[in-house]
Amino acid sequence: MDTHLKVTRADGQRSDVLLVFLPGAFLAPEEFEREGFVSAVQERDVAADVMLVDANVSYYYDQTFTEHMQKDVIEPARALGYESIWLVGISIGGFGALIHQLSQPGSVQGIVALAPYLGRRPLAAEIHKAGGLRAWKAPTGPLPDEEVDRRLWPWLQQYAHAMPPKELPPLYLGFGLADRFASNHQLLADALPEGRVFTTEGGHDWPQWSRLWRKMLDVLPLPAGVRAAATPLAARPVPSAA
Repeated sequence: MDTHLKVTRADGQRSDVLLVFLPGAFLAPEEFEREGFVSAVQERDVAADVMLVDANVSYYYDQTFTEHMQKDVIEPARALGYESIWLVGISIGGFGALIHQLSQPGSVQGIVALAPYLGRRPLAAEIHKAGGLRAWKAPTGPLPDEEVDRRLWPWLQQYAHAMPPKELPPLYLGFGLADRFASNHQLLADALPEGRVFTTEGGHDWPQWSRLWRKMLDVLPLPAGVRAAATPLAARPVPSAA
């Protein structure tokens, strides 16, 4: 799994925080730069470096994504000295960020899932029929199949708990209201704390993801750079989560 590290500070010094970008299926990691994701970090003077990951869809097909993610991305990033790592995934990249935490709990400090694939429609329909993720009773005993979404949805259900486990990283969700996965996104949205869900008009494509990223970046609990830290609070724009 190839990676490309981008240091965002003007002086070339590394930050203590790393944003790991995971692309959607059949998308190139360089598209995050083309679509303004990296420049948005720089424009807001967020004190975080960026890593673009070539996590192509073959890693999901052969079910080696989580293994490679830990070995090729997380562990080397820790070795470089990054103390806080956030995963930012689009579509199947969002799915990858979630299943990585499912298998490696506590290994990152936050997740941003933009229009994530969340598994098969029949399982989501089962959760809808039960009245949503908060009301759904996850099956006990042997699972009917080995698909990872059978384990993912019970893990996501923890976000609805009054006292979520400490190792559960903050999860921010963004999606287009006309996205083909929007019904599944809404299931997850209903279980997340206030202020963690962002929506926009449109479907499943870069214009929506770029708008969402800019909106979310304004409120994510990430450290400010020297320039932003020196700006009086009253002079900063007030973000909207709408």
